[in-house]
Amino acid sequence: MKLLWVILTALLLLSQLTPGGTQKCWNLRGKCRRTCYRKEKMYVYCTNSKPCCVKFKFQPKIKRPWSL
Repeated sequence: MKLLWVILTALLLLSQLTPGGTQKCWNLRGKCRRTCYRKEKMYVYCTNSKPCCVKFKFQPKIKRPWSL
């Protein structure tokens, strides 16, 4: 009976893992994907040549010298 519980627990834990999880990038704020989601923008490229998709709120603000 204990073996059955161990097997069921192991299967439950394995089912929670996502195969081929996305790689983190840009100070762990972005994810390497083929295409970015709607609320994300490509900021840099990852080491696997995929774009690093970063949410708008985590991207640095562009400071223009003529705007004060």
